[in-house]
Amino acid sequence: MALLSSSNGLKNIRIFVRLNHDVVESTESTRQKKVAKLIQKEVADIFLHKGREYSHGKMISITKVRVSPDLSLAKIYISIFPSTGNDELLSSIHDHTPRIRFELGNKIRSQLRIVPEISFFIDDSLDYIDKIDRLLKS
Repeated sequence: MALLSSSNGLKNIRIFVRLNHDVVESTESTRQKKVAKLIQKEVADIFLHKGREYSHGKMISITKVRVSPDLSLAKIYISIFPSTGNDELLSSIHDHTPRIRFELGNKIRSQLRIVPEISFFIDDSLDYIDKIDRLLKS
């Protein structure tokens, strides 16, 4: 809370969010973190090369990946710019999830025995930071 009362609001909010993010991540095992980073890198590569099919002219960033303790489920958080029409884009990505998982499996088959089930969620933390920044400036 003390971080939010400083004169440079945006920088401190980012630090606060980052610290909060690290606290949550500390409960993950080293293996979970490694698998999450691998999935984040490879899914970002898939969106980079085949993004036109999924993104409809919008920029998609993979902000974080959470992997279950048994490595059977990966929750992929995405940030979309511009942030209008996120629901339609998310439903399009959900429709293509089996194909994205297949491509992910082709990329990581030598590192993982079983490719986790993937699910996509909108990461609205940047919108939240922007909203807090506007409130602090007013």
